[in-house]
Amino acid sequence: MPEAPRPSLPPCPRGRAIRTFGVLAHVDAGKTTLTEQMLFHSGSIRALGSVDRGTAHTDWMDVERERGISVRSAVTTFTWRDVEVNLIDTPGHVDFGAEVERSLRVLDGAVLVLSAVEGVQAQTAVLWKALRRMGIPTVVFINKTDRMGADPAGVLAQVQRRLSPMALPLHPGEDWPQTVERVAELDEAILDPWAEGRPVSPALLRARMAALARAGSLYPVLFGSALKGLGVEELLDAAVDCLPPPAGDVDGPVSGLVFKLEHDKTMGRIAYVRLFSGEMRNRDAVANATQGTQEKITQIRRVRAQRHEDAGLLQAGDIGSVCGLQARIGDVLGDPAGVPEGCAMAVPLLTVQAFAGQEADFPRLVAALKELADEDPMLELQWLRDERELHLRIMGVIQMEVLTSLLASRFGLEARFGAPSVIYRETPARAGEGYVEYTMPKPCWAVLRFAIEPGERGSGVAYASTVRDDAMLHRYQNQVERTLPEALKQGLHGWEVTDLRITLVEGQHHLVHTHPLDFAVATPMGIMNGLEATGTTLLEPMLACAITVPAALGNRVIGDILQMRGTFEAPAIGGGEFTVEARLPVATSLDYPTRLGSLSGGRGVLSTRFDGYQECPLELGAASPRRGIDPRDQAKYILAARKAL
Repeated sequence: MPEAPRPSLPPCPRGRAIRTFGVLAHVDAGKTTLTEQMLFHSGSIRALGSVDRGTAHTDWMDVERERGISVRSAVTTFTWRDVEVNLIDTPGHVDFGAEVERSLRVLDGAVLVLSAVEGVQAQTAVLWKALRRMGIPTVVFINKTDRMGADPAGVLAQVQRRLSPMALPLHPGEDWPQTVERVAELDEAILDPWAEGRPVSPALLRARMAALARAGSLYPVLFGSALKGLGVEELLDAAVDCLPPPAGDVDGPVSGLVFKLEHDKTMGRIAYVRLFSGEMRNRDAVANATQGTQEKITQIRRVRAQRHEDAGLLQAGDIGSVCGLQARIGDVLGDPAGVPEGCAMAVPLLTVQAFAGQEADFPRLVAALKELADEDPMLELQWLRDERELHLRIMGVIQMEVLTSLLASRFGLEARFGAPSVIYRETPARAGEGYVEYTMPKPCWAVLRFAIEPGERGSGVAYASTVRDDAMLHRYQNQVERTLPEALKQGLHGWEVTDLRITLVEGQHHLVHTHPLDFAVATPMGIMNGLEATGTTLLEPMLACAITVPAALGNRVIGDILQMRGTFEAPAIGGGEFTVEARLPVATSLDYPTRLGSLSGGRGVLSTRFDGYQECPLELGAASPRRGIDPRDQAKYILAARKAL
């Protein structure tokens, strides 16, 4: 039977054919090697780079080339079948999940890469859940089919069992009858011939699968070897056919998102912008809706491999690097209505203190880390003025090594970090009330009563007010709500308070004595009064882990899990290997990758992902020294707060 023509592609803005997709994977699944092959097969580069040799085109940072892992998301543009492709190569290591999280907001589609040897791993499942929550159409590529121990059919079955039964092979194979049956359940064009026993041509089935994939109803699966270039062109075809075009209107209002920042020695700060609607040109003024400011564009570039080209124009659906903006990551340019919501994946679990190699370099270290924190807001740089200490929050130990390398190569700074400590949290132990009368010393007047209740684990902070405007003006109620995040930064044990419901049930202002900032002073005192009434329970961060070792070491691993206060599921034993899924506290498992490597002679495999917080007895956790004056010492706190305000 002759091959049918390729499925017609949906329209893009002003007739331009565009696809914007990310390549995502668990670390070491071959994601960056696959990206390199895409650039090579599309003609964007003339020679293949190598991750192992440090020459991959999307690993542009020195530390990425040295370590052979992706640290930052890399954006590049190429053409395939007359379609302009914006590709984002994302980091695979869990320590850099924040980069992936930011990239997801700007994607129209995704290619999820799995190893045909390791199959579905911890970060694979995290990425899949995030893609589904955000409704991003996805193509699955099972890589490394050429490797010893590869089991493509087994990994496909695992994907269908653990991720989705609608992950279906795009090309004929032993699973073809099952694929036809599954597609027939969703598509009448396949159902009719299938129900009547008539053959369904592969070309027709692929065309209908492509349409269903663009709608997010199924997930085409392809197989190959990125290292050897096998299956790469078929994957490029699938990305163009099965992932949707951008939906923006070039003639609509400007609506864009800053999702990545870089620093250029000549141009300074460079903001990577995904434009969802409208168009932007060199020298345009654009509103920064997040900051409430006007920004001036000096130059718009597009990235092809490692070449930056002056484009001068961005239109709906485009991604470009924009010079001249003072924007931060997450800032919305123009109309916020056109920008999709994000999906939280990354949570900093550790805090470390930073030290300059030379005392005289400390101001430069502060400035350098501030610049890096602008590029990665998850670092959460914290300067403790009284102690003269510099702290930052990080995702994991590897991130510390990367920061050390970055500070040396980019800023010429020798720096070191103290031992990481775990970030605990607190939550109310029971329901209670907090009350404050801030009426002295005059002039001031702010009366507040809060009802505080425990919330569901992972629910964060829920706030509401039942106070009428005639009792307490609306602007004063807004001041209370704005002050809450700061008031909850330190609970009874010095940790951030979360998973609670706070209701303002009583509030009073005074027509003469109330100052607009009185409620900013009163709110922390009322909240701490309430937390004393409720008491707080310590929460510790947990990791979901998958551990694989030679079968003879299974009992040792179970013993390790129990010693770390962990829990585990029933182990799987087969092929000379022992695999167990466990849940471990971060505090007890920080050094376990090293210990496991020593125990197994380097043959053990450990993959982890953040798995929320759970209650922890105070004696097994840690209190954090309070920074600043405790609002419970109201006299001292009022004086300090008034002076600061």
